[in-house]
Order: sequence, then structure tokens, then C-alpha cells
Amino acid sequence: MGTRGRPRHPDVLTPAEWQVVHAVRHGMPNREIARRRGVSVDAVKFHVANALLKLGLDRRAELRTWRGVPADSALRGGQDMSVQLGAIGQIAHPCSDIEKAVEFYRDVLGLPHLYTFGDLAFFDCGGTRLFLSANDAPPGKPSCLYFRVEDINTAYDELRERGVEFEGAPHLIHKHDNGVEEWMAFFPDPDGHLLAIMAQTAPADLA
Repeated sequence: MGTRGRPRHPDVLTPAEWQVVHAVRHGMPNREIARRRGVSVDAVKFHVANALLKLGLDRRAELRTWRGVPADSALRGGQDMSVQLGAIGQIAHPCSDIEKAVEFYRDVLGLPHLYTFGDLAFFDCGGTRLFLSANDAPPGKPSCLYFRVEDINTAYDELRERGVEFEGAPHLIHKHDNGVEEWMAFFPDPDGHLLAIMAQTAPADLA
């Protein structure tokens, strides 16, 4: 006789737990995760508690430095090479009103509008992505520069050896409909301005 209930998930975490863990590693508080995911704060706490138990971690803060990668992520097939910061792939810029900002950058400045997701909007600036956010920081705060790297795990390890103090381990920011994943890790410069390394990983059939 078979056992009742859902079958055991093949990964260390379920998809819902991974989504919450990715958000925790991005620095989001439980309330913000709940708002973006459209679930209750208690549901987020439940997923965090399950993840900690499965991973053998004691505190939520430990998730920030945990180096786990989903079993089906293309990042598991990363290359092994010396770190080389590439072109600036993205610039994050805060705004107070996302609708007014989109109208200005799209209609006044004429930048190609890629897409808007809630209080986030993205534009193409000749191959560099402009990321507008009405939630992360108040206007007037320095923009964040994102440097492209080929292998984000290798870059993370080598930059740490050079003395860079990251806020947390590389983590998944977004998975596009075609399966391409965007991974990032954040760190401050000597003046405390936020910088990031970013990498896009594609499934084998797109690579």
C-alpha cells in the first residue's frame, strides 16, 4: 500500500521554500516577502522555519551566507576561471513614483521600456539595463552598479580572498520564462556605496 500525502520533493527545498530563501538572501524582511509573494507573513515564517530545519541552520541570518543552489539551476554547471569583471550590466536607480518615472524615461527620454513588475521597471540603455525601483531606497541615494561576470561563484570566492565583504552569498534574483536565471551578490565600496556582481545562466538547450 502506498503512502499518503505529497511525494517527497527531489530537491533539498520545495519550490516555495526556494522562492522565500532567495528573497531572504536578497535582504528582504518577512513582511516584504509576503507582500511580493501575495501570501501571509505566517506563511513566509513557515517556509523559513522549514528551510532552516532541512538545512541544519539555526538562525534566519545564516541563510544570507548559505551557498545552496536549486537542483535544476543552470548555475550548477558553472565554469571555473579567474574572475574578470565585465561590462556594467545593470544600474539600479531609486524613484518616488514608478508610474511617473516610467512615463519620463519612456516617453520623455525615449528609452526602450522592457517591462514593469509592480513597483519595479526596466529599460534598455544601449545594452545596459536601467532598473528603477520605488521601494528599495529613497531618491537621492547613490545608484547601484552591477558588474557582469562569467561565473558568479568563482567571482564571489576570489573577490572575498581580495578582501571584499559581501552582504551575502550569490542568490537567484529572477528566472525568465525561457529558463535563463539571473544571479547576484552585493557588496559595498570603500565609501559604503552598494555594488553588485551579476551573471546570467542559461539551460543547456539555450547555452
